[in-house]
Amino acid sequence: MVFLLPGVKFDLEMIQKYDAPAPRYTSYPPATELSEAFTTSDLQTAIAASNQRKTPLSLYFHIPFCQSACYFCGCNTVISNNKNIAKPYLENLVKDIQQTAALIDSDRKVLQIHWGGGTPNYLERDQVEFLWKNITQNFTIDPQAEISIEINPRYVDRNYILFLRKIGFNRISFGIQDFNRQVQVAVNRVQPEEMLFDVMSWIKEAQFESVNVDLIYGLPYQTRQTFRETVKKTIELDPDRIVVFNFAYIPWIKATQKNIPEDALPLPQEKLEILKMTIEELTSNEYIFIGMDHFAKSNDELAIAQSNGTLKRNFQGYTTHAETELFGFGATSISMLEDAYFQNHKQLKDYYQAIAKGALPLTKGIKLTQDDIIRRDAIMSIMSHFQLHKQDIVDKYHIRFDEYFSRELEMLQPLEADGLVSLSKNSIVITDIGRLLVRNIAVIFDGRIRAREKQFSRAI
Repeated sequence: MVFLLPGVKFDLEMIQKYDAPAPRYTSYPPATELSEAFTTSDLQTAIAASNQRKTPLSLYFHIPFCQSACYFCGCNTVISNNKNIAKPYLENLVKDIQQTAALIDSDRKVLQIHWGGGTPNYLERDQVEFLWKNITQNFTIDPQAEISIEINPRYVDRNYILFLRKIGFNRISFGIQDFNRQVQVAVNRVQPEEMLFDVMSWIKEAQFESVNVDLIYGLPYQTRQTFRETVKKTIELDPDRIVVFNFAYIPWIKATQKNIPEDALPLPQEKLEILKMTIEELTSNEYIFIGMDHFAKSNDELAIAQSNGTLKRNFQGYTTHAETELFGFGATSISMLEDAYFQNHKQLKDYYQAIAKGALPLTKGIKLTQDDIIRRDAIMSIMSHFQLHKQDIVDKYHIRFDEYFSRELEMLQPLEADGLVSLSKNSIVITDIGRLLVRNIAVIFDGRIRAREKQFSRAI
């Protein structure tokens, strides 16, 4: 089966017509469906079933600490300049690793590891070594594993970057957001241009295999012209991947966003112009549109995985190993198995109390139904490959596709008339125009959406 690397076309009329709140579909069902009705017994049963499948593993480790608040941030973080706060967290994180790893068959190889946050480089080097040692003692790491870490470029030097590469990390990510000083001040994330270029030079000196940078459009004081300068400087940095996030202004959910001057946010029309310009600049400079907000060079693993049909989404976004099951460690982390998802406690005190009792730090989860699993495959194919081959679903689940999804196929017809999708007897293909609205197309296959439509950000 051939998976074509996608292009994308910006159609303002269609974006304005169809843009509406929708999940990002890093999972299906989304994390909003997790419930406290999911018990420790359910979790243990799910892990036992996972062991029977003998699938390889992805591991995620959450380091929640930051030295200062970035006002745009929507992550679960703990802001503190007192670095002593990390010591008890690491001690509890290691116990979390040990008691969960004891339930997982030791012969299951780890193909991916990711440290996220917060700010993982909040940790001192000896703390990084301490955590890394405990990970390798409790899991079997494949020699070719992808091992990635997010860093805050304001808190690293050359020696720290070289240290990360030496210890075993081979992929790295850092946030730029915007090069413009006025924007940086407004969101409390001041990063001089020279600093960012220095960090990138150290990363390239260390020979990391892949570098990802993040941009955000829709921040205060941004204009099409100022963000064009940011995009051009980002291209000059020459990362392997660029993620361009849409800023969702939700101060009623994220209190730190109240510090952002609302009247300085770009108007919707300007925001769309910024997005259009960004897509044009990146795709004309050898970056391929992977999907939603991701761009990558053609030789990057994301582009390769998309072309060979192994690209997938999980709670960290796009991933290159569709065959793995994800286990998350640390406060607020989410695990994603084939037929169950579950999340750790978000608050440190609750997380610590559970660990102290020798209990798994579970706060909520969900057991997937067969319908969930079928719909997940349909949604993830659309999100990752911009196409859905009906026979794949038929062969795997022994259903009559057109009958099972009769309502969805009917709902897709107006989108086909508007040129967003192409429907045929054998497949559903998202057009170049439809790719920017892929969330709004995938949502048609969401069997749970009507009860929670107001919980999500707009797609564009």
